[in-house]
Amino acid sequence: MEPIIKVENLSKKYLLGVLGHAEDSFREALVRGLRKPWDLLRGNSQNGNGSSQPSSIWALRDINFEIYPGDTVGIIGSNGAGKSTLLKILARITDPTEGVARLRGRTGCLLEVGTGFHPELTGRENVFLNGAILGMNKAEIDKFLDTPVKHFSSGMYLRLAFAVAAHLEPEILIVDEALAVGDMAFQKKCLAKMRDFSRSGRTVLFVSHSLAALENLCRKGIVLQQGQLVFSGSASEAIKHYVGGPSGRRPAVASGGIDLTRAPGRSTRFRPLLKRLDLLNREGYALQQGLQVGEALKAQVLFDLHEPTSLFGVTLAFDNLFGQRVLVASSNYQPDSSNEEHYGEQLYVCEIQNFTLIPGEYRIQATLSIGGVIVDRVEDAASLTVIGSDFYGTGRMPTEGTCVLEQAWHLRQPTPPLVQ
Repeated sequence: MEPIIKVENLSKKYLLGVLGHAEDSFREALVRGLRKPWDLLRGNSQNGNGSSQPSSIWALRDINFEIYPGDTVGIIGSNGAGKSTLLKILARITDPTEGVARLRGRTGCLLEVGTGFHPELTGRENVFLNGAILGMNKAEIDKFLDTPVKHFSSGMYLRLAFAVAAHLEPEILIVDEALAVGDMAFQKKCLAKMRDFSRSGRTVLFVSHSLAALENLCRKGIVLQQGQLVFSGSASEAIKHYVGGPSGRRPAVASGGIDLTRAPGRSTRFRPLLKRLDLLNREGYALQQGLQVGEALKAQVLFDLHEPTSLFGVTLAFDNLFGQRVLVASSNYQPDSSNEEHYGEQLYVCEIQNFTLIPGEYRIQATLSIGGVIVDRVEDAASLTVIGSDFYGTGRMPTEGTCVLEQAWHLRQPTPPLVQ
């Protein structure tokens, strides 16, 4: 089977500041001409940084991959410019600097909310314009929408754009972050439509910050970092690589605990009151390889109270790979045992006798609150690996859901219902 999309040595470079003369539009050339006297007075050159050559950035660098008919591919990456640039090249909106992207078949694109809509035209007129551009005839796009789209909400924009792109029934459907503004029912409808596209042998490229949506829809995944393709494989493996891969975005649990004083996940508006986090097993030893399902977890949080208070609490929140919060452990849930005020360095210990989240990787957020107000918070304070175990004594471990629970099943002979 021949690939429906084939990308070879694809690269895209953007010039920062003023673009080169060959790439200047009339507007850019006019702005450059008007700004040049001011740049000369300030001693700056054409790019405003004292250099005779404009600076540049590679949004994509030597990208290679193949996509086959019927594939649903999620594109993941922390660099939004790289993902958007790749989709714009595939949609023929912009040209690559180097390399080539070959697409076989009609392509429908939904790259952002309202892409291609003219705000002064009515919804009806925009439907006819976009439909004509995509090769649809008048009978197919005979919609009765007579309100200028500048009055549309973002959700209305999205519904109209998705309707045009989906009604075309292209061989390749490209969707970029467009579902973020829709309500839950509409998102489910769009995902179902894209799933139907895939089942009918068409190809879907999907970019979303919702890793759960990517996992639910896509069979394959591509990870971009710093404009380069760093992973290509199944969607689940791509998500694992993106969230907990070699980039080292999350700190690992070390024997000496995790220093939270200079944690990168703290907002600048918070004072560094959280000092250290230790994750220990039942015996009090630091976790090195992870925690088995059903084992005890002991978390120790060292923090400072700069003023005497009795109204303080520490919270540890556990998120899965998709960013979904699956467990919250907080001292605020415990009954108040004393009104005694505390001051200075404190140590809170949280003990979970049976930690029953299913196997996987989890991120931990640490929060300190005083009087119900958050005074310090560290995102991605630590990562925790939960390892499968023979929790039920059957040699089988669930891989779906969020946690395992003690349960008992009894096979009984059916009895007729009671007659009232």
